[in-house]
Amino acid sequence: MDLTIETISSETEHQVNLFGDVDAFTGPKVKEAIMALVESPDAASIVVDLANVEYMDSTGIGIFIAVMKACKQTGRVLAVQNLSSRVERLFRITGLYELISIRKGASE
Repeated sequence: MDLTIETISSETEHQVNLFGDVDAFTGPKVKEAIMALVESPDAASIVVDLANVEYMDSTGIGIFIAVMKACKQTGRVLAVQNLSSRVERLFRITGLYELISIRKGASE
């Protein structure tokens, strides 16, 4: 499946909305888009909305680990929100659920 990435930026936050699957094929595109925001001089936090991601493989987990480390080095805050039950299960199984800030929705 193809993947669409939408970024909405404000003075304090970049929100990245992903639409599609995060896998070995689409992963490089996701990583490039999010890392560009981590390395940009503006906005202190990055929120990745996964409401429209039903499938993620180990490539996606690797991306979030890399982004989490980069955020730590640059002083950015990383959060994910709106995880489907399948993606949440993957985050829990891998231990990522305890390492990354999880928001339940856009209002938090």
